[in-house]
Amino acid sequence: MTAPIAPVTLRADQARTRLHELTVIDVRTPGEYGSGHLPGALNIPLDQIRRALPEIRHAADRGDVLVVCASGARSENACKLLAEQGIPTATLAGGTSGWAAAGHELQQPAACDTRAGWSMERQVRFTAGALVLVGTALGLLVHPAFQILSAGVAGGLVLSALTDTCGMAALLGRLPHNRPRAADLDATLTALRGR
Repeated sequence: MTAPIAPVTLRADQARTRLHELTVIDVRTPGEYGSGHLPGALNIPLDQIRRALPEIRHAADRGDVLVVCASGARSENACKLLAEQGIPTATLAGGTSGWAAAGHELQQPAACDTRAGWSMERQVRFTAGALVLVGTALGLLVHPAFQILSAGVAGGLVLSALTDTCGMAALLGRLPHNRPRAADLDATLTALRGR
């Protein structure tokens, strides 16, 4: 039995100097990816990583793979999943936010190629806030039992912080505007096979 592969973390400056030799996989939603990504990054949303395992393995056999997201949390999860499959990867410390904060440029697709969208964090904040407001309003105006909705959202946020996971983000990620177009994902997988 082989020992599990430990993911490596690269700082923005380290990744920048090696960018020409890395296969960069961005695991954010297509909308987040379209708002700006590392130069040359390929978009495979986190929930599609298992589908892309053969292509990612092929890319890792040919060189180093860097997995990125907005802050580093989703890419760390992707790296753990890939390590379980025996695929060595690295994650970018601070994600694309850290990359941009270090003064490195983000690439944006041509205007006709982008889908306007909010970051997953912004979608979660909006949805959680809206549910709390609705639960509170219905609890005051209709029946106090509706306040359970607000309490449930608060409990979910606490659980999310304690476990460093986000069930609401997982649910929102399944909405049509957060899903990759089949042709886009197929093109990305084809590009990975060619690397």
